[in-house]
Amino acid sequence: MVDIFIFSHMKKLLLLILLPILAKSQQNDSVFIKKISDEILRNGQAYQLLHHLTKNIGGRLAGSPQYNQAVQWSFETFKKLGSDNVFLQDCLVPHWVRGSGDAAFLIKKDETNTKKQLSMVAIGNSLGSQKAITAPLLYIENFDELEKRKDEVKGKIVYFNAGFDPTNIRTFKSYSESGMYRTTSASRAAKYGAVGVVIRSLSEATDNYPHTGAMRYNDSFPKIPAICVGIEDADYFAANTKTGNWVISMKTHGKMLPDTINQNVIAELKGTDFPNEYITVGGHLDSWDICEGAHDDGAGVVQTMEILRAFKALGYQPKHTIRFVLFANEENGLRGALKYADAAKENNEKHIFALESDAGGFTPRGFSFSISQEKLSTIQSWLNLLKPYGTEFLELGGGGADVGPLYRNFKTPLAGFIPDSQRYFDIHHAPSDTFEKVNKRELLLGAINMAALIYLVDKYGI
Repeated sequence: MVDIFIFSHMKKLLLLILLPILAKSQQNDSVFIKKISDEILRNGQAYQLLHHLTKNIGGRLAGSPQYNQAVQWSFETFKKLGSDNVFLQDCLVPHWVRGSGDAAFLIKKDETNTKKQLSMVAIGNSLGSQKAITAPLLYIENFDELEKRKDEVKGKIVYFNAGFDPTNIRTFKSYSESGMYRTTSASRAAKYGAVGVVIRSLSEATDNYPHTGAMRYNDSFPKIPAICVGIEDADYFAANTKTGNWVISMKTHGKMLPDTINQNVIAELKGTDFPNEYITVGGHLDSWDICEGAHDDGAGVVQTMEILRAFKALGYQPKHTIRFVLFANEENGLRGALKYADAAKENNEKHIFALESDAGGFTPRGFSFSISQEKLSTIQSWLNLLKPYGTEFLELGGGGADVGPLYRNFKTPLAGFIPDSQRYFDIHHAPSDTFEKVNKRELLLGAINMAALIYLVDKYGI
């Protein structure tokens, strides 16, 4: 009983000693994070860098000359920003080219012979028809209906109307639910004899821009052409083509060339205490070819650069080595991420944390983590330090595609930066993803929150 009393008394005494120390430490952290914020808001270069990336280079699909141009620009920019080391990491990437002259028409076969040109793009990685295909249209809502009507599919071009669930407040949930229609519709329809596929763009946009993205074929079935149409055209399909005699004429030119070499671009700030322990922060340098890739993921690229610039401007010397990584080929293969993680494993590196920005450059909302609940509780003690800059939550939920392989190889704690998502899928993978859609202040606030989290992980670990 006496031992219990003594232990309890010592515990209270220890808390009395530690609380002022912890309070002082948090005060110091608050002061330094404010310095990060002031530096970025006063002197941040992310917006100007994004303008160059989007307007001077543009769309940066894996394997393209524009991607190679972006690599060289990024390499030189990291050097100018004062990184301790910059290097390129080769990886083999898929090389899909869209070609030119794609078009599609919806035709009503009656006395009017109404012909409507569709706002469309070929889905990424799809193989082109090369010549026009004209076939009857079969309107299908979802895969369940496809299975029920499989005997009607042969010789048809199947239109899938499955779209976003508008009731999900977090729009990434809607995207994950409907994404299978882009990735697998062609093979699922080809299984029953379809000669082509059209899908509704994965968006709730109020315009008619079509949204591309990656698909994959099942080698067991014919590789048929696949396109997506803008939301206004998709609504036209829904209102008019469920009944009646309609045909689609479509022509696409996509080709898959042999894999080619691209690079991850990696810059470092060397750690003072633990130079062989790594914190990774980054985004992906590639984008789809039909857009400037401003939000996806130009924002993540320049936020990564801005964190490095701000740390150097403030004279911050990290304990651990911080790697600033611009990943290759996130959009249609994830080869850059796999190479980065596999090379780290081959080199027996120790990776203690990785953060990714790949959800747009909108207003900060929080971070999601792949981490144990115990470690999350530690991180959540930092929430009050981040709240003044827009972070509302620190929660479980994943870390992002490009840092994911680090978890596979090392069980590295991961985080994904979560900005407001309500506008992201209006422009995602569409020609409307342009520099003009990015707000400078929102972009910089994202960099502030990311830099603050990296600073706290570097100082305290996880």
